[in-house]
Amino acid sequence: MSFLDDLRSQAAGRLQEKTVDVSRLQASLQRTDSACNLVWSYVSDLAKQLNVIEPQGPALVLDRKAPWPRTKLVGFRADVRRKGLSSTDMFDYITMTWRIVPFDGGVVTGAVSANFPPDLQRIESRLAAGAVKHDRIDVRHPEKKTLQEVRFEFQTEARGGIHITADYDAEKLNFRLNCVSSFRTFNTSYPAAKIQHPLLDEMAKTIVGQRSSFCLMD
Repeated sequence: MSFLDDLRSQAAGRLQEKTVDVSRLQASLQRTDSACNLVWSYVSDLAKQLNVIEPQGPALVLDRKAPWPRTKLVGFRADVRRKGLSSTDMFDYITMTWRIVPFDGGVVTGAVSANFPPDLQRIESRLAAGAVKHDRIDVRHPEKKTLQEVRFEFQTEARGGIHITADYDAEKLNFRLNCVSSFRTFNTSYPAAKIQHPLLDEMAKTIVGQRSSFCLMD
């Protein structure tokens, strides 16, 4: 075999390796996209059902001095965004959002005050997590003008949601749950191969406040 023949053999081997790598990549992309497709079908249907049921919401606590009324979940909306990847239009992320409102009566105005940094930070983080509409008022000493406390006047309505992002490189889906059981955000992820109806049922149970293994199944 001549030197050129040897180079031809090496080149053929490299081309075969690249073909195999591309095939594996395409298969991985397809598995992740298929998982997203299943999630989108499930979530879009789930939003329709929950809009009729209006399930009971979580017991929210902004501060011990500012009790939150009993809540229910309303206004469910599902949305999806796609992106061009590998010359194909594939899923980027899927969302479902909802409003958390008083179970009885309408939204009312509440108020809470804080004068210690830890209390202030806790209240601010909870207001942000629930996207709660509020006004911040700095209460100052009438003569010294020093800050005495911070007062928050807020509306008793929050927003919850779930944001699902496709990670094609890792062949998994990332889940971010916001204001589901409390004023906080929770993150988890699952391999695309595990995205099946039983897992999504557990996710739905988590959203409506039922006992669920969704946060334990990964």
